[in-house]
Amino acid sequence: MNSDDPLLRILACPLDKGPLALLAGQNALYNPRLRLRYPIIDGVPHLLPSSGTQVSHEEHEKYLADVRA
Repeated sequence: MNSDDPLLRILACPLDKGPLALLAGQNALYNPRLRLRYPIIDGVPHLLPSSGTQVSHEEHEKYLADVRA
């Protein structure tokens, strides 16, 4: 999946239904509002609520900087 993939525009967080950001280097999708990272495995986003991983404050700041770049 890449940043201009049309699928990225329709994917949403399963918990708050908001948009997700692509973390290309991490092969994951990120919800900055809830600080949850969802894995992309073999090109398939795993968007079950139980698949989300809570990230630390430091990771959150890094991801925000990566998304803005």
